[in-house]
Amino acid sequence: MTHQHDILVIGSGAAGLTAALALAETRKVVVLAKGSLTGGSTAWAQGGIAAVLDAGDTFDNHVRDTMIAGAGLNDRETVEFVIERAPASIDRLSELGVPFNRESDHLHLTREGGHSHRRIVHVDDATGWAVQEALLNAAQANPNITLLPGRSCIDFITGRNAEKFSGGGRVWGAYALNEETGRVERHVARATVLAAGGAGRCYLFSTAPRGATGDGIAMAWRAGARVSNMEMMQFHPTCLYNLEVKNFLITEAVRGEGGRLINPRTKKRFMEFYDPERMELAPRDVVARAIDAEIKRFGLDYVHLDISHMPPEFVREHFPTIDEKLSGLGIDMTTQPIPVVPAQHYTCGGVVVDLDARTDLPGLWAAGECTESGLHGANRLASNSLLECFVFGEAAARDILDRWDTLEEPPAIREWDDTLVTDSDEEVVIKQNWTEIRRFMWNYVGIVRTTKRLERAQNRIAMLKQEVEDYYGAFRVTTDLIELRNLLQAAELIVKSALKRHESRGLHFTLDYPETDPVAKDTVLVP
Repeated sequence: MTHQHDILVIGSGAAGLTAALALAETRKVVVLAKGSLTGGSTAWAQGGIAAVLDAGDTFDNHVRDTMIAGAGLNDRETVEFVIERAPASIDRLSELGVPFNRESDHLHLTREGGHSHRRIVHVDDATGWAVQEALLNAAQANPNITLLPGRSCIDFITGRNAEKFSGGGRVWGAYALNEETGRVERHVARATVLAAGGAGRCYLFSTAPRGATGDGIAMAWRAGARVSNMEMMQFHPTCLYNLEVKNFLITEAVRGEGGRLINPRTKKRFMEFYDPERMELAPRDVVARAIDAEIKRFGLDYVHLDISHMPPEFVREHFPTIDEKLSGLGIDMTTQPIPVVPAQHYTCGGVVVDLDARTDLPGLWAAGECTESGLHGANRLASNSLLECFVFGEAAARDILDRWDTLEEPPAIREWDDTLVTDSDEEVVIKQNWTEIRRFMWNYVGIVRTTKRLERAQNRIAMLKQEVEDYYGAFRVTTDLIELRNLLQAAELIVKSALKRHESRGLHFTLDYPETDPVAKDTVLVP
């Protein structure tokens, strides 16, 4: 069950496919995807991609907005590196056939919270799906790219797994479960690109897809890579509140185009009490905390997001996907407010990478939401996420190709040993533990934190860790078991990071340390 490749890419979203397409110009690439090829977060991105394309805008403006949103924790060199490459990324996507909205001969630019200018290129309110489709079509048409869905990666293959043992930490690919056959395969490569997405499903309420269980972050940590700023978990202010439909995001652009946040009990706009200057266009951490405060203060289940004061044709033209979804639920957003609550939305921390997308581990590059590149800092600015995927996917590919002649051939790798395990007869354990993690993470490690709550979460993680390790050691792996193991590891990293930060900054707000330190420092964890 050994598969030999030039380059292995883990993840079929924007970062992974961008890297694969650039690498495939000269090399053979295999892309592994857990579940379906479109199951990642890219397809869920409604808003768009931030880029300086307007005559009145500048790179300096975009850099400043990103640094302000990131509460000074961003790395300025990284911010400039990404933003200066944004227009070229938009050009490449247009060439791939992404049908961005236009006004006459120009791209239509919308505005979102935290941005000082209109600079969001979009495809209606379903940009991510259009990008995913274009990248996937290009990858499927490329003879140098092999796409393998239904592969759940378990752990990286390192020198420890070689027939001739090495403790050097060099990555040679990954062990992956073939979900169809139930067998574990060895995917061996000279270079590996990690683009496995975030860890949003650690939380009870999340806009992330089902598979966002922190797999890549947990795998990299276990292999010896540092992670940074895992406490910076972004909560999107406006997720649809509906008991039948879970995790449906109401894009930031609804507020960008005039949407107002209303307390359903007082019938008043409440952002004037929290951020009177920026109101609904304040950064996400500010708006999420404001909504959380209103809900707790008034005992509400949700607040209202209202854009019904705008012309109906304007609303339907700008937000056709949302309008169609809400209409099916009996809500007419052109005449009625939308009930919304905050929900986990984006993992700002992750595996430490440099400007070449290199991790600490030789042979392993990483891009996208599983990384901490220095772009987002303490809070991601709206529509900077897809942009990071394109820029760092390209950076990883460029560095691998530049260094190709120095990358050694992989050694002989031991096969996966499952001779001492049996099929599980207690799947209920996985479901129970999964539910427990997500619930205590929401209650104890959510939008507003305290040391006592974090310590409670830490105690529960310690108890569950032994239980999950015993279970993992006794039974054959399944996707559910792989995800549970990674989910718990990601939760531990989030809590450990949150306990280390003795200040409130950006997305990390703790009642025990409400002040912001004068000097911003990353929370770096070393395995």
